[in-house]
Amino acid sequence: MAEQRVTLVEVGPRDGLQYEQVFFPTPRKIELIDRLSASGLTRIEAASFVHPKAIPQMADASQVMHGIAKAPGVVYSALVPNLTGCQAALATPVDELALFVSASQTHNRKNVNQSVEESLAGLARVAALGREAGRRLRGYIVTAFGCPYEGLITRRQLTAILDAYAAMGVEEVSLGDTTGMGNPVQVARMAAWLLAGPWPLRVAFHFHDSRGLGLANVVAAYQAGIRVFDCSLGGVGGCPTAVGAAGNVDTLDLVNLFEEMGVATGVDFESLRQAALAMEKDLPSPLPSRTLRLGRPAWRPPAGRRA
Repeated sequence: MAEQRVTLVEVGPRDGLQYEQVFFPTPRKIELIDRLSASGLTRIEAASFVHPKAIPQMADASQVMHGIAKAPGVVYSALVPNLTGCQAALATPVDELALFVSASQTHNRKNVNQSVEESLAGLARVAALGREAGRRLRGYIVTAFGCPYEGLITRRQLTAILDAYAAMGVEEVSLGDTTGMGNPVQVARMAAWLLAGPWPLRVAFHFHDSRGLGLANVVAAYQAGIRVFDCSLGGVGGCPTAVGAAGNVDTLDLVNLFEEMGVATGVDFESLRQAALAMEKDLPSPLPSRTLRLGRPAWRPPAGRRA
C-alpha cells in the first residue's frame, strides 16, 4: 500500500508575503516562522534572496534567516535566483536552496528577463555552488500547468527542465500551477506521467486557488500518488509577474482536508490557526482561508483510518 502520510511544505513566509503590498515587519516574520516551526511542520520556505528592487518584501532575507530559532528536524529553505543570491543565502544557516524557472518562455522573461535556456545555464552554476556547500537542492517549475501568456505547456517543455534539474543534482522538483489553470483530470495525468518517468527526483505539487480548484487538484494529485504539497498559511500569496495568480492553497485548509480523509500530516491545526490570526494583524486585508474562522468540524475520523 502506498504511504498515506503527506509532507506539507510551508511557503507562506516567502511565496505568500512576497505578494503583499505592505512590508511585513522583520521581527514579525521571525515570530511567524518560529510559530510555524512549533506547529509540527517539517519544511518551511523562509526567505528569498532576490534583489530588493525586484521584491522589496524580501529585502530582509538575511536578517530573517539569522533571526529564526531553527528547530530540530525542520528543513529551512530559501529561494535563490542567481549566484549572487546563492552566495548571500549560503552566508546564513539555510538548509536548502530552492531554484526556479518557468516552463513558459514568456513568463520566464517577465519574471527574470531571461530565456528558459539562459536560466537553466545559470541555475547549473548555482546548484554546483550549493552542492559544494552541502546544501539540499529543490527546483521549481513555474507555470507548469498552464501559462497566462502562452496557454498550454507541453510535456516536451517540462522534460527539458526535468532533465536539467536531474543533471544539476536537484533532489526534489515542485511543479507550480502559478495562476490556477490546472484541473483535477490534468493534475492526475501529470502526476502519473511524472511518477512513471526516469527522473531521480521527488515530486511535489504547488497549487494556487485562483479559480477555486486548489483543493480538488490536491485530492487528484494525492490519489495519483503525490505525497508532497506546497501550501501557504491562510492562503496568502501569488506571483507578482503572472496575471491572475491569486493566493496559494491554504495550509489550514490542507491540514483539515487530509485529516478529514484520515491522512496524517503531523501538523497541529490549532497552532497553525493561532499563527494565521497573528499574521493577519499585520496584513491590509483578511486572509482568504476557509477554515481560519470556521474551524474544523466537530466530527473527527477514527484514529488510523485510511483514505
